[in-house]
Amino acid sequence: MANVKKQELSTFHLTMLALGTVVGGSFFLGSGVAIKAAGPSIIISYLLGGLLIYIVLYALSEMTVADPVPGSFRTYAERSFGPGVGFITGWVYWTGLIFAMSSESIAASTFLRLWFPNISAIVMGVMIIIAVTLLNLLGARHLSRLESGLAVVKLLAIAGFIAVGLAIIAGVMPGAPAVGAGELRGEPWFPRGIAGIAGSMLIVIFTYAGFEVIGLATSEVRDPRKTIPRAINFTLILLVGLYVGAIAVILPLFPTQGIIEDQSPLVLALSRWGMNWAGTIINIVMITAILSTMLASTFGLGRMIRSLAAEGHAPSWLKDKSDIPYKGILFSGAAMLGGLSLGFILPQYVYLFLISSGGFSLLFAYFVILASHYKWRKNTPCSPAAFCQLPGFPYTSWLGLIGIIGIMVSMPFIPGQAAGLIAGLLLIVFFAGLYIVRKTARRPLSRTGKSPYPNGILGRMDVPHPQMEAAEEYIDTAGREQPNKPKS
Repeated sequence: MANVKKQELSTFHLTMLALGTVVGGSFFLGSGVAIKAAGPSIIISYLLGGLLIYIVLYALSEMTVADPVPGSFRTYAERSFGPGVGFITGWVYWTGLIFAMSSESIAASTFLRLWFPNISAIVMGVMIIIAVTLLNLLGARHLSRLESGLAVVKLLAIAGFIAVGLAIIAGVMPGAPAVGAGELRGEPWFPRGIAGIAGSMLIVIFTYAGFEVIGLATSEVRDPRKTIPRAINFTLILLVGLYVGAIAVILPLFPTQGIIEDQSPLVLALSRWGMNWAGTIINIVMITAILSTMLASTFGLGRMIRSLAAEGHAPSWLKDKSDIPYKGILFSGAAMLGGLSLGFILPQYVYLFLISSGGFSLLFAYFVILASHYKWRKNTPCSPAAFCQLPGFPYTSWLGLIGIIGIMVSMPFIPGQAAGLIAGLLLIVFFAGLYIVRKTARRPLSRTGKSPYPNGILGRMDVPHPQMEAAEEYIDTAGREQPNKPKS
């Protein structure tokens, strides 16, 4: 992997790439579910979500700056806990995100069919996935420019909503009366107490999800020591500021318990006060948000596959040392097409069960990031070279780990999310079993019985692993010997 050419992403490009992944349909549409669950206390949920993301992001940043390797958190997990954890982490993340992006393509095709009713949903979905895959083949630099434009559209849409909403609240919007505190006058701030905040946290975290692409892009970043911390700071400030600002504007304009879950709360808030044009604009922005999320997610998926293949955790034909992971991108695009087809072949409840693993896979990745960082910090003295920046360690790490576990435990109590927990756990069990089978099949090739992977501290990705490469060369996935195996 040492031959991968850096494409010199700047702080701006990396920030826009992260925002392109994070700000998606989960906020424009899904935030209504969280608002209805927590009532006005949803503001606290978004602040707590921002704090949790702050901890995870800075933990990832410390490891990334110290050792900006391809594979990011998957590689760090492998070097902290062994190849099995690296294998499971990479494949659970990749599979969950493939299912999530397949469902996103269906959502985008549904919106687009409002303007192109003669094109079937499956054809539209296929066209979207093919376009997203081909655009990723252009490379990080070109993709980041496209993502910058799409991200700006989404950010301006949220900022514009805040400006219009504040004008209505202040009574300076022509044709609309002054709202003032509006609905907040009669609504209890904690309609469901702590349970309401807890029930909203899963959706809130999903609206922040996707920032891990910063880590996956580090091998193509200009001066990681300066660029990554700056990109993280800008990402956090913009996300928390815009999210909290938008939610704060919605609360006076529309009753939280009147929110309809399949409609955008931004549209409901403006339409109630005569802004009926808001629906069309927000629909266009949501399409932009979904496509932007798919583009940035495919960027990360391709690089995750390249990392898995480089460590012998994926078929050897997926190995790619070019500056753009063409094989990983094309393989991920083909997998998304497979996921899309499942949406039209399988019964709806089966498909919903599969795609629900996407949310869990992200939570699992964040848990692994914090656990890997905790072990790394225990084994690596804090020094200028280590670039320690997570304040309050280890207490903040414990807080982050407990928070993520709490969100996972709460999933069965949230309507529609129990399947996500079950599907995610089944993914972990499946890939753990697959790893054991692969390891058992390759064991005869090992003469020393020692793992070729460094354990406990960050190492380098370009260290060769002869046992793994020999296993790939002589044994297939079923454990059968190949004809060219040398005689003993």
